[in-house]
Amino acid sequence: MKRRAWITLGAVVLGGGGLVTYAVATPSQDPGAAGRAKRPVKVYDLALKGTTSGKRELPGTQTKQFSMLGVSWTDATKRLHGSAQVRTRSLETGAWTAWKDLEANVDPLEGPKAGAEMRGASEPLWVGPSDGVQVQVVHKNGSSDSGLPKGLEVNLVDPGVATDAEMKAKPAAYVAPAVSDSASPTDSVTPTDSASPSESAVPTAPASASSTPSTSASPSATIPTAPPSTVPEPSITSRAGWGADESLSPDPSEYNPDVKAVFVHHSDGTNDYSCADSASIVRGIYAYHTQTNGWNDIGYNFLVDKCGTIFEGRKGGVDRPVLGAHTYGWNRESTGIAVLGDHTSTGATNAALTSVARIAAWKLGQYNADPVSTVKLTAGATQTNYFGTSFTAGSQYTFNRISSHRDGYNTQCPGSSLYGQLPTIRAWASGPVQDLKVTSLSGAGQSGSTYYTKGAITAKWSTTTPGSLISKFELLVDGKAVATASGTATSVGTTLALGTHTVAVRAVHQSGKTTTTTALNVVAETTAPTFTTAPKLSLRTGTVNTTSVPVTLGWKATDNTALKSVSLLTPTTATFGPTTASSSRTAASGTASTWSMKADDYAGNTRTSSASFTPMILQETSATKSGTWTSRSSTSYLGGKSYSSGSKAASLTWTFTGRSASWVVSRASSSGQAYVYVDGVKVSTVDLKSSSTLYRQAVWTKSWSSSAKHTVKVVVVGTSGRPTITTDGLVYIK
Repeated sequence: MKRRAWITLGAVVLGGGGLVTYAVATPSQDPGAAGRAKRPVKVYDLALKGTTSGKRELPGTQTKQFSMLGVSWTDATKRLHGSAQVRTRSLETGAWTAWKDLEANVDPLEGPKAGAEMRGASEPLWVGPSDGVQVQVVHKNGSSDSGLPKGLEVNLVDPGVATDAEMKAKPAAYVAPAVSDSASPTDSVTPTDSASPSESAVPTAPASASSTPSTSASPSATIPTAPPSTVPEPSITSRAGWGADESLSPDPSEYNPDVKAVFVHHSDGTNDYSCADSASIVRGIYAYHTQTNGWNDIGYNFLVDKCGTIFEGRKGGVDRPVLGAHTYGWNRESTGIAVLGDHTSTGATNAALTSVARIAAWKLGQYNADPVSTVKLTAGATQTNYFGTSFTAGSQYTFNRISSHRDGYNTQCPGSSLYGQLPTIRAWASGPVQDLKVTSLSGAGQSGSTYYTKGAITAKWSTTTPGSLISKFELLVDGKAVATASGTATSVGTTLALGTHTVAVRAVHQSGKTTTTTALNVVAETTAPTFTTAPKLSLRTGTVNTTSVPVTLGWKATDNTALKSVSLLTPTTATFGPTTASSSRTAASGTASTWSMKADDYAGNTRTSSASFTPMILQETSATKSGTWTSRSSTSYLGGKSYSSGSKAASLTWTFTGRSASWVVSRASSSGQAYVYVDGVKVSTVDLKSSSTLYRQAVWTKSWSSSAKHTVKVVVVGTSGRPTITTDGLVYIK
């Protein structure tokens, strides 16, 4: 049964004398005013006429609202040896699109019902809500229409409004009709519209596919049982869910014995559609296949949009081997999945690829077929495919379980980009999980190839296989599963017992195939690091000020497994590597300061150690003098004063109780030498000569393991030519 709306034709004489036939339909009555009321699918057919240039065309023509179109001709056994191009006018903006090519190299229908009474047709093209069209068809020789098939017409599909979501959506804005300036007819003809499709209601139902055949289909004695699959069934939007008018497909479903292979297609058309329009696109394809091609149902078994929504295609039960009409010569042993859009130069989205992989795995799993394997199929027609491979009807040929339209037929479908993504679809559908790796182990620190933890860890991982194709992840400790996470999870935690372990992540694909990461070596331990040498402060050489003195902070930390770092907490902050044992710092003079440090190991265990020190400055005036010394005043000296002497054997002696000491002097090119005695023993000869003048310089230091009473004595050597030394005091730490 085919309901068709023919549009009244008119004519106009061009300046060159040629007669161009065109057709016009009155615009729908302000679609915005009616809101989004339920509206049945309609197909409008406009005949193409010959021109003096040898092509068939339809000039720029205003029409009723449509969203999909194609070109068809009499006799499905004939091929269109030429090009068909269309351009349309947006219902919303009134703008005309650029010319778009139609895919005219389409499979003929096979089987007992195929024949000349059906129409040959291009693939339908989704253009969105439109109210104007222009068409041109040219024979491949470009000069004559004698080789073009008879009965050429453009078929406009209004998918209507059928689902609750569509009725709630905002309608497209209506724009006053305007025809193309380049191909505008001079007159318009109002059609009688007496052949419009009937306003039949389209059913609305839940958006999940039934596992049984559509109730509107006539029962068949050969309906096969639905075998269980080795993998879960994905969510599928039923025919009722996308608003199928079952009256367009009154014939009972036909079934194959099984499903040996899956053929992947693209629907052609735009990729810019909204996923909210996907149900409309599917309805449009359904109407085109039944009303234009004259088929008894939509050709594809399943359709997938760019958001990953799976739509039930041909009726008969998604879980049964329904005979489709998608890949000429190979329909008897396969199922067909079409990805909405044109994937010639743009790949399908990951969401679409995921759904194709899931539906392919599920259908093949019903017959225990591995999606990554190959299979021999029997050719139903003698032909060649896109790659030039010849097939002879009745002979067997090897195919991938998941193949493409072009593998079986001479067509560019599913587009080169989607064709290049078939290995990914096969890998995702078959398993195991791809590119699984642990990305981090929280709660543990890594040193070399070993991780250290106090016990609680969280493993995080990544994989390129979509989570919807993964059954679960398992955390393995010493080879045994101790925690489980869902297929969409990216982490899981556990607490390890003290000791040395191996930790890995195992991914279980929905097929049951497993992948396990390389095991990580993990040590669980709770022993804190130790300070074998507590923080200690000693004086060092450098410039001394009345507020701060140069010091060296020393320590020694160790750990039973792996020391990570040592941190200075007070009186300032710093972090050091595990092998560092000292740091040059400055300390406030005359004030007690607590030097607190923390040692961390890679497991997260810590220990702190603290000690208090007070640097003190002893002015030269506090020393016991012998010999001649001269007092000097300058803001450059500590406390503003210093002692100088050039007398041989003149000395200064300081007595203090502390653990470290430094002698502070002024230096110049004329400075001499001095002997240094500690506790009555000569320990050093210090030369104060310097190429530049320097003040408050700690030039000699001495430290002890503990605090005790000591004396430091400096004696003038009386160096020839430069006997004078200038001393600025003594610093010690108590």
